[in-house]
Amino acid sequence: MPEMTTSSPAPADDADSDRLKALLERAATGRDSQAWSDLWTELYHNGSLDAAHPLVLHTLADMAQAGEADMAASAIHLAGALLVQADQRYETRNLRHQYAPEVARLLGAANRWRQITADRNDYCHLLEAVLNLEGDIHWAEDLIWGLVSEEYELESPDPDGCASLWVVIGERGFFSAAEDYALSDDVETFPLHPADPHALEGLGRRLYGLALADGHEEVAHALTYAFGDATCPECEQRFSVLAQVIARSG
Repeated sequence: MPEMTTSSPAPADDADSDRLKALLERAATGRDSQAWSDLWTELYHNGSLDAAHPLVLHTLADMAQAGEADMAASAIHLAGALLVQADQRYETRNLRHQYAPEVARLLGAANRWRQITADRNDYCHLLEAVLNLEGDIHWAEDLIWGLVSEEYELESPDPDGCASLWVVIGERGFFSAAEDYALSDDVETFPLHPADPHALEGLGRRLYGLALADGHEEVAHALTYAFGDATCPECEQRFSVLAQVIARSG
């Protein structure tokens, strides 16, 4: 179990500090899923515990560097989400700067686990965590959610405001549809237009290369569709899938 330390001053509310320490200690056993659920609720969803407490990122970094894959992945995912939330909520990067050594340890661990993770969805979540820990974009969760669920629910870019549409990427095919295709066999679909891997630039090129290098060809293939184009079934306008993912996350 990672060692808990309290070298920095504790927040004024000793009860909250004690609860946080107890939850982190329970999570660090690697056998308490409820502790992780409570940490997500209290640190991320309702903010009843302070993500800037000295224990949080320090202990999550210790867990990320431990030898147990599930605990490390849980710590990395939570830490990345907390950092992005703090960036957006306060419109500063103060939390990242304050705990730069811990963020560096978390990012290093995320990249190490990424290279040895065989499960497709676990790998996708580690890609998300890497992007969140780097902090250059705020929409990694939305991008990766579509890869994991194999669909994006998006808005057409048409200024007249077409209805929501689905972009499907995975075992069910590669298409867009204006209706919930899962509820009917008689839904009109439009084929997607994947990006040419050799023409990918920036983030798309980087993620595609990482997935191939890490042995996740299926993820790399899906990324060409996420960074490609789709057609709105209502107005038949062709649009960038990624641009609409970003627009929806904004």
